[in-house]
Amino acid sequence: MASVYASGGIFALSLFFVIDAASFSRSNLNASDFHVTFVDWIPLICAVLGMLVINSIDKTRLGGDSFSYSGNGVAWKARLILFLGFALLAGGLAGSITVLVLKYVMRDVGWPTLWFGVAGVFGSAGVMASSTLLWVAQNMEDEYTYNLAL
Repeated sequence: MASVYASGGIFALSLFFVIDAASFSRSNLNASDFHVTFVDWIPLICAVLGMLVINSIDKTRLGGDSFSYSGNGVAWKARLILFLGFALLAGGLAGSITVLVLKYVMRDVGWPTLWFGVAGVFGSAGVMASSTLLWVAQNMEDEYTYNLAL
């Protein structure tokens, strides 16, 4: 149960980093011409969509192909969707690193402005870590669930 709370804390902290960078980029304290634009948000959006896809899959569908009310071939469809969710997470992290390098590092900006790109990488990596921890924690909790009936 503590890992679910830790996952939520990591997710909130990663979103805080990105919102902090976006608000600082538009404030009067930012003396540079660089601002957080929609391009900086795209990797985080991909990572959050990946998190939603991964955690919306019923874990019992991954086990094996059983002929149930939902038809046959359910396991490979669920595994494909799970793969696409993890691909969205990895694409979000790779995209944030690409934005950091191309928008901030290649133009040789200083530290306060470099934080905009670093925050995007921290945000995407935090969402990836949070969703992986939540997925593993939900799988572990399913194994230790007890049915108490009177």
